[in-house]
This record gives sequence, C-alpha cells and structure tokens, in this order.
Amino acid sequence: MPRRTLDLLLSWTGLVVAVVLLVAGGLLLWGSSFVETQVRDQLAEQRIFFPPAESPAVQGPEFADVREYGGEQLLTGPQAEAYANDFIGVHLEDVADGRTYAEVSGEALADPGNEQLQEQAQTLFRGNALRGLLLNAYAFWTVSQIAFAAALVSLIGGAVLVVLSAFGFLHARSTRRAERPLELQRMEAAERRAA
Repeated sequence: MPRRTLDLLLSWTGLVVAVVLLVAGGLLLWGSSFVETQVRDQLAEQRIFFPPAESPAVQGPEFADVREYGGEQLLTGPQAEAYANDFIGVHLEDVADGRTYAEVSGEALADPGNEQLQEQAQTLFRGNALRGLLLNAYAFWTVSQIAFAAALVSLIGGAVLVVLSAFGFLHARSTRRAERPLELQRMEAAERRAA
C-alpha cells in the first residue's frame, strides 16, 4: 500500500473517531450539567441546613464531617452524603439502641400497644427515608462528576485526533508531491536503458 494511501486512510479514520469523541464529550458534558443542576435544585427546595458547628447536636468526634459544613445549606452531593451518614445515620443509631427499622417495626407490629416501640418505628422510618433520599442525591451527583471527567477525556481525545488527522492530511499531501507518477518513472527507466 502506498504511503499516501495509508496516510489518507489513517487521517480519515482519525477524523471520524474525533467527531464521535467530540459529540460524545459534548453529550457527556450536557448530561453532567443536567444531573448536577437537578440534584442542586432538588436539594435546595428541601431547605435543609447543617447545624451550626458549635451546636450541641454535633459536638462528638463522629460529627467532624458535619461540623465542616456548619450552618451551610445542603446543596451538593458530598454534603448530602455527610448529612445522611454522619448526622442522620449517627442519630438513628441512638433511637433504638442501634436496631434497624426492620427490627423495630416487626416488634411494633407484634406489640401495637407499646408507644415507645411505635415512636421508635416512626422515627426510624422517617430518618431512613430521608437518609435514603439524600444518599440517592449523592449517587446521582457522583454520576455527574464521572460524566464530567469522561467528557473532558473525550473532548481532549477528540481535539488531539483532529490535530493528528490534520498532520496526516498534510503528510499525505507532501508525499503526493514527492512521489513521481509511475508513467514518469517508466519513461526515465526506458531513457536510461536506451542510453
């Protein structure tokens, strides 16, 4: 295969792959922005604020991550994770001596007259529901961050391939000038033989 043909084949392939990467990068960037905006908007509507760092509710060492966001409104995935695990989760452990909602609700159903069990079951249910929703927000936020990183890789890869394809086309063009047509080579060989 002539060098020029190889250059053109590789350059066109690189250009097609570059277009695919650039389109994918753009879509990933849009997806990342969409998910991040949705998570932020949904969290903002809930109007959840971290307790102030000096609040007695967050003074133990297990609340260090919560104190980091002291007084701020919960708007991001990392904040949702900290609030869910390090604030709600820690407080839920104290509700029924570390027992889960599934354990307490079974007991509450078996003993409907026990008000303490009924209250514990309700508190655990509500706390776990909010905790689960916040952890879902954190998961989607994480997906948006992964999509953003993938978008950057795709866009950079696409740009590099565009540049390499351009060099390939330039090389193919210069190779064409350097290569002499086969007919001209035959005529020169015939002249040498005749001489």
